Amino acid sequence: MSHHLVNELEPKLLWGHFDAITQIPHPSGHEAKLREHIVALAKKKGLKTTVDATGNVTVHVPATPGREGGRPVVLQGHLDMVGEKNSDTKHDFTKDPIKTVVDGDYVKATGTTLGADNGIGVAAALAVMDDPSGVHGPLELLFTVDEETGLTGASNLEAAHLSGRLMVNLDSEEDGAIFISCAGGVTGCTALKCPTQRAPAGVKPWEIRVGGLKGGHSGLDINDNRANAIKLLAFTLLDAIPAAGAKVLSMEGGSKHNAIPREAVAVVVVPRGREEMLTAAVAKAKATFQATYGDHDPDLDVKVAPSAVRPRKVWTGAAAMRTVRLLLSIPTGVLAMSKEIPGLVETSNNLSVVVMTKEGIEITTCSRSSVNESLTAAIQSIEALGALAGAKVRHEGRYPGWRPEPDSPLLVKAKEVFKAMRGADARVMAIHAGLECGIIMEKLPGMKAISFGPALFSVHSPAEKVQISTVGPFYEYLKELLKALA
Repeated sequence: MSHHLVNELEPKLLWGHFDAITQIPHPSGHEAKLREHIVALAKKKGLKTTVDATGNVTVHVPATPGREGGRPVVLQGHLDMVGEKNSDTKHDFTKDPIKTVVDGDYVKATGTTLGADNGIGVAAALAVMDDPSGVHGPLELLFTVDEETGLTGASNLEAAHLSGRLMVNLDSEEDGAIFISCAGGVTGCTALKCPTQRAPAGVKPWEIRVGGLKGGHSGLDINDNRANAIKLLAFTLLDAIPAAGAKVLSMEGGSKHNAIPREAVAVVVVPRGREEMLTAAVAKAKATFQATYGDHDPDLDVKVAPSAVRPRKVWTGAAAMRTVRLLLSIPTGVLAMSKEIPGLVETSNNLSVVVMTKEGIEITTCSRSSVNESLTAAIQSIEALGALAGAKVRHEGRYPGWRPEPDSPLLVKAKEVFKAMRGADARVMAIHAGLECGIIMEKLPGMKAISFGPALFSVHSPAEKVQISTVGPFYEYLKELLKALA
């Protein structure tokens, strides 16, 4: 089936725009062609557009005649998509169009990400711009760049030309849900020096490896009490160092700042005749972890095996214990739950990555909170622990959270319109991960926002799909809400 089936789906206006978007390559950092496409569409209709220095584009859509007095509304989405493909798929995201397929109630891509995140949201805003049956006040269609790799567009937004203080973000993925909060976040880098000494003569190196863990997203999965491989490795060493007289050569674990680490490995040497103490300490640690995490991480494993590394230098005993104690002290998991939204994680911290450096190790942490003051407190606790261990700590890439406002007039109106249309209450939700809303709201004081969208599945992977039967109701709801706000 070709992509031409997509532009025959209903609502035709929205799917036509989405179809056109899939034909224009637009991975993060390469949004220029899609931006030019949008500017050309607006020009054809005689609409004013503004492009800022970062490449964010705003289309200014005047009110429907008679609704000029309505409060301006910002419709917001992001232009970029995540480019992931199956290993056997030949595809250049900077040059090739996405090959779409209609499969039952879903639109999918062939071996690549689809880009419905956030192409469907962008298409919905463009459809509103074109829709002769739509009724709305003044609109500002704001399309940001580089959301997926670092929220760069929103962070550098030049907001002076935006007058709207009501915002509808179209970057959510659950049908029938209205999102009213997201987490802000920051990445921490803790550099710890690990002085070394000459490795004792005639010792054999051993590798201690923690693996088989589920891992997951450091925000969305943090409440699931999954095991953290770096923590488990530190606990193992806490026992093995004194029990077997082990000396540490190296420690590494984790791969991404926003992922719960699934694997971690240390190389140690032990004096001759103490090998059994080492295997006993590792076996004891493994049994403890399986008792604690067996339900969440059934494939958890801790192994010890001879290593091929040639030991020349080892950490001093004091350096090894200081490192282990610092890793065990850094909080990881849920720090606080939200009082406004039951079941929402408000504040969390993830011990993400440990890598070797010339002088010792660097520890990466990822802290999140929907309350900015609580995010600051999480940062301060990591900095305090680092100072106690004699480490240098820096935090970078901080972006603000979006604190829930369950009583905001915008949300009250959105819930009313939803109930009138669907005969049931919308689920009011929050997400313990980053949306652009918090960043944009900080730049536009007094802004009130909500976020909603149709049902998307497996975004950021080649299995990404959008459920066709949820797109029509999503678009009709957007139109009804804009009419009510006008």
